[in-house]
Formats: sequence, structure tokens, C-alpha cells
Amino acid sequence: MSNKQLDDCVRMSLEKYFADLGGTEPDGMYDMLVRAVEKPLLEVVMAHADQNQSKAAQWLGLNRNTLRKKLVEHQMLP
Repeated sequence: MSNKQLDDCVRMSLEKYFADLGGTEPDGMYDMLVRAVEKPLLEVVMAHADQNQSKAAQWLGLNRNTLRKKLVEHQMLP
């Protein structure tokens, strides 16, 4: 999937979200979207990194402690 395809998918989802609101003003969209994208991103990267947090952090361009914090936030650690 190219960046353009991902952009288009996000754009279409947001347009549907606004349509589903039916004129009601949204609230907290940024946090909602980040959480919706961040968890599956972390799940897939951690799986491909064989649960190796150092490797996953490197792939994501994050500090390992930042990755660990995000994994805790998403309840992805035992």
C-alpha cells in the first residue's frame, strides 16, 4: 500500500465519520484518530519484530521507553 492509498483511506474514513455525525460537531477528533491508528500500528510492528521492543522502537523511530509507554497505554503488555 502506498502512502497515497493510506491517505485516501484515512480521508474516506474521516468523510464517513463526518457524514455519520449528521451535522453534530465532533469533539476530541485528534486523540480519537491517533488512538485508532496507533494501536493497530503497534500490534503489527510488534508482531513482525517478534515482540522485541528495541527492534520495534527502532523501526518506528521511537525511543524504547516511549514505545513501552504506548504499549502500556494500549494495554498491550502483560
